[in-house]
Amino acid sequence: MRVVFAVLRLVVAGAIVAAIVGQLQTSLAYWRDTAGITDPTIQLVNFFSFFTIESNLLAVVVLVAGAVILLVRRGEDPRWFAVLRLCVVTYMVTTGVVYNLLLRGIELPQGSTLLWSNEILHVVGPVWMLLDWLLAPGRRPLAWASVWVVIAFPVVWAGITLIRGPLTPDAVLGRDYWYPYPFLNPNVAPTGYWSVAFYIALIAAVIGVIALGAVWVSRRAPQRARRPAPA
Repeated sequence: MRVVFAVLRLVVAGAIVAAIVGQLQTSLAYWRDTAGITDPTIQLVNFFSFFTIESNLLAVVVLVAGAVILLVRRGEDPRWFAVLRLCVVTYMVTTGVVYNLLLRGIELPQGSTLLWSNEILHVVGPVWMLLDWLLAPGRRPLAWASVWVVIAFPVVWAGITLIRGPLTPDAVLGRDYWYPYPFLNPNVAPTGYWSVAFYIALIAAVIGVIALGAVWVSRRAPQRARRPAPA
């Protein structure tokens, strides 16, 4: 079982890397040939500022590290890896939920969207990370306080995004601001920053609920496994 999940983790990690590289190549070609951008430095920074890209890159790290741990270690995962895995599972599931509920069908400011890449990053990756958390061997019980570690990165990401947004020009659309997602853009949100604050609070709640659910799963399954067999 450990070998099977190790192989599956490497396969999914490879698919995610291929999806990111494919979308990046598509975006570079779009910026050069359609938008006429000769120096895509800002666009590259923007590309890697998407929460989807960052969470999928973290997923690659966790999947590769997790494959190695499954092959060289027996028993429960190291605590540091368990917390990191909890974070990434939460981010990936949140990415899938938010995209498919709020963003599917909306063209994002990354250039032309590569459809197969889009599905891997927003559907295949999140679904696998959830299944991996539920079914893969090695998961250890985590403290409820781990949820605070999960929340830290999205809070910092949202703060940086809102600070950076009005200071970053969008050469593709000819605007003097850039935001990775429409719901974070106060210039197009129905009530400006009030709408942005509402969506941030909503997504923070989703992240918290998913993280709490993942911790609950981690604490429940091992307890059943440790129960003594009836006489």
